[in-house]
Amino acid sequence: MPERTETQSRRLLRRLRDTLAEPGAGQERLDRITHLIADSMRTEVCSIYLFRDPDTLELCATQGLRKEAVHKTRMRLGEGLVGRVARTAQPINTANAPQERGFRYMPETGEEIYSSFLGVPIQRLGERLGVLVVQSKEARQYSEDEVYALEVVAMVLAEMTELGAFVGEGEAMGARHKRPVTFRGVCGQEGAAEGHVWLHEPRVVITNPFADDPKAEIARLGKAMEELRLSVDDILATAEGATAEQREVLEAYRMFAYSKGWVRRMEADIARGLSAEAAVEKEQSAARARMEQAPDPYLRDRLHDLDDISNRLLRLLTGQGRNTGATLPENPILVARNIGPGELLEYGRALRGVVLEEGSVGSHAAIVARALAIPLVINAERITTEALNGDPILVDGDQGIVHLRPEESVASAFRDKIAMAAKAQERYASIRDLPAQALCGTVVSLHMNAGLMADLPSLPSSGAEGVGLFRTELQFLIRNQVPKRGELAALYARVMDAARGKRVVFRTLDIGSDKVLPYMKRPDEPNPALGWRAIRVGLDKPGVMRMQLQALIRAAAGRPLSVMFPFIAEVDEFFAARQQMLDEIERERRLGHVLPERVEIGAMLETPSLAFAPDRFFEAADFISVGGNDLKQFFFAADRENELVRRRYDMLSTSYLSFLDRIVRRCAAAGTPLSFCGEDAGRPIEAVALAAMGFRMLSMRPASIGPVKHVLRRVNLEEARAVIESARQAGDTSARPRLMEWLKSAF
Repeated sequence: MPERTETQSRRLLRRLRDTLAEPGAGQERLDRITHLIADSMRTEVCSIYLFRDPDTLELCATQGLRKEAVHKTRMRLGEGLVGRVARTAQPINTANAPQERGFRYMPETGEEIYSSFLGVPIQRLGERLGVLVVQSKEARQYSEDEVYALEVVAMVLAEMTELGAFVGEGEAMGARHKRPVTFRGVCGQEGAAEGHVWLHEPRVVITNPFADDPKAEIARLGKAMEELRLSVDDILATAEGATAEQREVLEAYRMFAYSKGWVRRMEADIARGLSAEAAVEKEQSAARARMEQAPDPYLRDRLHDLDDISNRLLRLLTGQGRNTGATLPENPILVARNIGPGELLEYGRALRGVVLEEGSVGSHAAIVARALAIPLVINAERITTEALNGDPILVDGDQGIVHLRPEESVASAFRDKIAMAAKAQERYASIRDLPAQALCGTVVSLHMNAGLMADLPSLPSSGAEGVGLFRTELQFLIRNQVPKRGELAALYARVMDAARGKRVVFRTLDIGSDKVLPYMKRPDEPNPALGWRAIRVGLDKPGVMRMQLQALIRAAAGRPLSVMFPFIAEVDEFFAARQQMLDEIERERRLGHVLPERVEIGAMLETPSLAFAPDRFFEAADFISVGGNDLKQFFFAADRENELVRRRYDMLSTSYLSFLDRIVRRCAAAGTPLSFCGEDAGRPIEAVALAAMGFRMLSMRPASIGPVKHVLRRVNLEEARAVIESARQAGDTSARPRLMEWLKSAF
């Protein structure tokens, strides 16, 4: 690198630092910056465009264009060369701008036709904030070092914008972290909550992007890199039991940590005047921009590894650990990129809601959020970049919408919604101890789903008649090793104690697919949802299932015990699992242990194949529970984790209702009790349809019991059945329109 260019670059940064240190409002600072850049780079024009909303850029400062155009000239994302830079997050460097694709002449700025154009994105960690532009009449191709110098300045501008250095009038120069922002994600758990942001992993804030002593900064970087590499090596050395996927992530960490090119680029940034922290963040942002454009999904997936390793390095350099000293705000709402079930449980019921950038409706975090009965929104992209600790936030779990720093009108309407929900809960509380008896006299038994001890306090308050599904896998998922039999027996006993004599149906370990034990090697499967999971794992690894069955028998200690096996696809799987249960009962009898008063052995019907099983299955099962979430996705061949298709198919489809009718009739013929368990059971309209089709037991999350009971007590199920039959006879695709119309008249 030529000494002159290095000196010029560092001189520009030094002048920029001095300019930022001078007193003045945000507009004055931006004006001074455009002047010094134009002067330093010997160009007629320097302009700064900032986003006023996600799709619109606004000219916020200029040297060389008409001053009256500031805050007046706007362009859409992708419009003109400036809009192209903003959309692609890549520089445009041309000696003949008018000949470039998409060139737009802006006469309102008073600009002449300038030949040369250099535009670079103003961005921070993938968040695009604006565009920095220089233009000249001379047909000039800017050198690589000049492009680099402007990129460094743009990076500093992004950092200072983050810190509020350019706050002024208008949308584009409003305080970035004071603007209202709405995120549209996906509903992970229904409910509404108002509170304040608590970041699970607070962002590292760089307060000084400049450095006067490059040698000292390079030494700091080298020391931090040594610590980083040692920590990654230690993790890899102790990761003998890690899954292939976990090891892949760790190896990616190691690749980044030992990348000589990464270190060389950061050292070059420091030599040009950046601090070590700013150099790390500049390379993180640049790599992010490249990887986000990559067509290869593997490269895009490595973004998270890049962010994680860069953030670890930033924490080492700044000393800003995860514990920043901040205290949990009032009514905390957790905001995170993702979070494990154990970490979420540590927060417990202190949280009012959870918002995640990633996750899925069946993820461990979603399961725990349901257990804690708190609203959850997932796939709220980039919220961790936008939110700050303590920011006011509204979470609408029903719609999958998050309002960050909401305007008062939005907050007021939201509070009205919460108040209406609270009044409805009061109404439901008045019928808590009454049966879910329809006007025709039919009684439907309403039970709750659970998976943690934290769920059990909801049993009496919700009006549930028992626990229709207790998910036993959560106790395995939140640990780093297989729990001991004694620990499980004690837990299951506490669950039965908390139920106070009400029936609890324990589902044996349902792992695989989206539920992977941290200490279990995960097989490489192209489609885990259809792979080695649930009962298939239990029968292939009988030791774990035997241990769990023994724990359940001992926990019962003379009380009734109900156990069901998940994901039965063939009748032989049920009989093999049932025999294991009978063998363990016999073994416990020989050992002289107290046996359950009686044992019910049931199955979850989650695969269409089981609906066509021989009669002997329906006769042998003590009870059958339809697992609605899985059954629906397999019936429609629509992955419930895939947002493109999961809402495409309706439970009230007449073909699906006809299929459920077949199951009801087969269980009735065998005299086998039947229940329906899943999200659809907790939706009032769907619950009415299920009850009308013949399901006499529904199991759902505790908060749904009140609304479902309220509706069931006000309808005639015989009439509802007739409405469904009319839809089937008419050849309707779905019974929903007719059922909705009928319900309106019923209410």
